[in-house]
This record gives sequence, C-alpha cells and structure tokens, in this order.
Amino acid sequence: MTRPYDISNYLFQKAIAAVYLIAFLSFGVQAMGLIGSGGLLPVAPYLSAAREALGPAAIWRLPTLLWLDSSDGMIRAVWIAGAVFALAAALGALPRIALACCLVLYLSIVSAGQTLMTFQWDYLLLEAGLLAVFADGSVLRNWLVRWLLFRLMFLSGLLKLTSGDPTWRSLTALQYHYQTQPLPSPLAWYMQQLPPAFQTASVLFLFLVEMGAPLLLFAGRRIRVWAAGAIVGLQILIALTGNYTFFNVLAIALCLSSLADGWWPERIRRLIRPRGESRFPRMQRYISVALLSVLVPISLLVSFQGLSWGAFGVLDRIAPFGLVNAYGLFANMTTTRPEIVVEASMDGQSWQEYEFRYKPGNLKREPQFVAPYQPRLDWQMWFAALGSYQENPFLVNLMVRLLEARPEVLALLERAPFGWERPRYVRAVLYEYKFTDWAEYSRTRAWWRREYRRIYFPAVGAR
Repeated sequence: MTRPYDISNYLFQKAIAAVYLIAFLSFGVQAMGLIGSGGLLPVAPYLSAAREALGPAAIWRLPTLLWLDSSDGMIRAVWIAGAVFALAAALGALPRIALACCLVLYLSIVSAGQTLMTFQWDYLLLEAGLLAVFADGSVLRNWLVRWLLFRLMFLSGLLKLTSGDPTWRSLTALQYHYQTQPLPSPLAWYMQQLPPAFQTASVLFLFLVEMGAPLLLFAGRRIRVWAAGAIVGLQILIALTGNYTFFNVLAIALCLSSLADGWWPERIRRLIRPRGESRFPRMQRYISVALLSVLVPISLLVSFQGLSWGAFGVLDRIAPFGLVNAYGLFANMTTTRPEIVVEASMDGQSWQEYEFRYKPGNLKREPQFVAPYQPRLDWQMWFAALGSYQENPFLVNLMVRLLEARPEVLALLERAPFGWERPRYVRAVLYEYKFTDWAEYSRTRAWWRREYRRIYFPAVGAR
C-alpha cells in the first residue's frame, strides 16, 4: 500500500537537498571573505563578544558548531561537510540523516554569519529543511509543506497591502521595482521600459497570485494543481527579472506538495517507485500529529506581524533556530536607487573606483544573471545604501580590509584599482542610479545613468 504523495515527497526531498547543495557551495566560495579571520565580519571575535555579553546563554542564542572551533579551518569544514551531506541526500544515501545533518550545518552558518546571513530565504531553507527531514507521502505531512507555502505567499501579499506603502496601494510599485531591486537581471531593463498600464496590470496579477492562489492550496486536487501552477509561474517571472538566489527554486519545490501521485504521468510513476507504507505506521501517525500540533500553532503566532518573539517565552527560546518564521518580501517598495561606489587613491586627490562583481557600478556594464548563487557582499551593499555606514559595521570593516588589501576580501570584488597593492586612502560616494531609456541607450550604450548625491564614507587612510 502506498501513500498518496509518495512521488511528490520523493521529489521534494531531492529538491531540498539540491537547494542545500547550492546554498553551501554559494556560501563556501565566499566564506573566508565574509566571516573568516580576515573577512568582513570575522566569526571568532563575534562569538567571543557574545559569550562575554550573554554568558552560557550565548550557545543557545547562537546555535552553531563554530563554538567548538571558530578557526578558518572549521568554517571550511562546516560548509564542505554540508555540501557532502547535501549531495548524499540528493543521491539517496540515507536521505533523512543527511538532511538532518544539512539542517544542523546550515543553521551553524546562519547563526555565525551575522547580518550577512539574515535573508528570508536562509530561514525558509531551515524551515523547509526541517519538514524535509520528516517528510513522507502521508496527507498530514504533505499538508505541513503546503501550510508553509501558504504562509510564504499569502503573508507576502498581505504585508504589501497592510504596510501602508503608497506604491502598492496605488498599484504603481512595479514602475520602480525593476530598477531599484538589489540585483536586476538583464530582462529587468526591458521590463522597466514597458508602459505604466502594463505595470499596473502586473501588480494586480501579483496580488491575485500571492493572495488568491494560496487559498486554493487546500481545495480539491485539480484546483490545487492550478494554484501551484500560478505560484510556479510567478516564481519563474521573478527569477527572470531579478536575482533572488535560491529563493525561487525553494518556493517551486514547496509547490510539489500540491501534486498527488495520480497527477504524474505513468512513465514518472514507473520510474519513481514509491517505498510503500512504513513498517511503523502508528509511529508515523504520532510523529505527524506531533508536528501539526507544535508547528501550526507556533507558526500562527509568529505570523502576526508586530508580535515580538519575546511576547511568548517559548517563542523566544526557539527563535534562534529559525525553524518557524514570519515571511513577507518587499512590504515597502523603494522608489529610488541609492548606490554606494567605493573608491581608492594614492594621493588623496585622484580617485579610482572598485568594481563589484554583480551590483551596479560601471554604467555600461549590462546587468547579469547570477542566481541561484548569492554574492552576499553585493546584496549587503544594497541595504547599506539605504542607511548610513554607522548602521552597517560590515562596511566600516570593508574599508579597513581594502586599506589592508586583504586577498580574502578582494576576491569578493571584480577589480581593485591598484590590484593587490595597498591604497593609501579609501572612501565611499553615494550616487542615485536609474536605468537609461531606449533613446539614451542607443546613443551611449549605457544601461545606467547616475547622479552624485554625497560622500557616504569620508576618506580615510591606513593610519
């Protein structure tokens, strides 16, 4: 006897394993420049400061294996082990154990990564990863995956409407989104050129999918398929116009929960042989009921925006583990694009720009497709431009590392003006960037234009 979602569960576990592999490798190639001893936010002093401030509670507040050893070698060991376990799960080698190891190892990275690892998709991966450890083809556990998908999509739409943001309420948000999002794709430039009427219709479509389709995830099987298809379509459109790392792949993986085994073609059903009913069906039911009883009420509490974790002791205790989270992307739309340009000089008079790998800089460089890889420094620079350098300690550390010409940090960049040589001065300038239009692009071959705003970080020298 088989369960009704065996095939979907099989593919869901494979997909989560693949996302873990992407996430570990994406972090790994940047790890030394991000949290290594010579990186932007070194983990060793961070954990040391946490222990001094919190005492023994620091281990619970920051659950990471790096408490055992915060050396560069241990950081490498964590992400490499995570990639190995992710590959093992994808290949079907003890998948539940391998996925559980991935969960522990990725949580270790997120807890130690500070502001560089606080993105919603990092926590979504932790929550989906927990469900993948216990996933099977039963209705109850399949329902939990759908519940996560529902919360992810519906809350994103609800927050846009309740945030008070005027661009969402006036249906004009997408007139700004394509050029103000963190890392636009090449197609974003073309989408920005479309008329306002199309952008308004696109916002209506977005709300229809984010708030309508999730409600249908708990309807009949055929309706669920259409709802999942609408969500998948939206995720593909988002992925084509912006670089949101592995988020879109992860959201599509959650949509597998809407597909019962009978939906799959016979060829797929023959290829993927369900494992059949568990030898311990009663224990399986107990686990399913326990997961429902614990995760659903907690997720309801967490989903109330404005309700702090500290309002409930139990929530405050489990929050550091990222296993139940609130979601909601782009609740407030940015209508301008401030962009930080970092410069170096040997004499304090003539300044040359550092070129980042993916964020806007050179006006004639075409936006790129980079997802599912996430260049975390480029992403963090987008957030830093919305505030001040005093609010972004990583940026102060970046300037120090550039003065030192630290190879780990320079490896995160496309080009340094003086190569591996140490500059005598560095500074950061704030510009406002906008996409060019057809006429300007035809004349200049520039994808961007920019206007000077102010000095963001004053010129400093190594002394």
